Amino acid sequence: MHYIIDTNVPVTANGKSDAGPACVKAAAERLEQLKAGEILVLDTAFIILNEYDRNLNSIGQPGPGDAFYLWALRQRNNPARCEQVPLQTDPDGSFTAFPTDSDLAGFDSSDRKFVALALTHPARPAIVNATDTDWHKDLAALQRHGVTVEFICPEEMSRQRL
Repeated sequence: MHYIIDTNVPVTANGKSDAGPACVKAAAERLEQLKAGEILVLDTAFIILNEYDRNLNSIGQPGPGDAFYLWALRQRNNPARCEQVPLQTDPDGSFTAFPTDSDLAGFDSSDRKFVALALTHPARPAIVNATDTDWHKDLAALQRHGVTVEFICPEEMSRQRL
């Protein structure tokens, strides 16, 4: 199976979010599951890897999210473990594959690359999310366009944040 990992998953696995301990554990376990036998989907322009780089440590330590990032860097050219897809952009820099839908007009611009990637890859991979409530808020509109989101911490979608 193919999956796209939102940056919040390895960040949460590192304990660098406000998620509860169960979510931190779930994020670390989900990354290990992917590494053990699933296929990570990335873009060819390194947009996602660059975002990982801004939020994670490429030497693979100290957290499980950092270990995932190092794994992704090492596996990015191994088609058995990682597939890369080109993302097309419009002249304004927006992603061509992102749906034109008024219900998604307010969707987080930093997460649009994940949606565009899911809609561009022929397997239509699920996007794995840990803590970002935008995915939950816009789920119905995303599903109308064929986007699947895997919520590994459903309790985080309704938790009140300070």
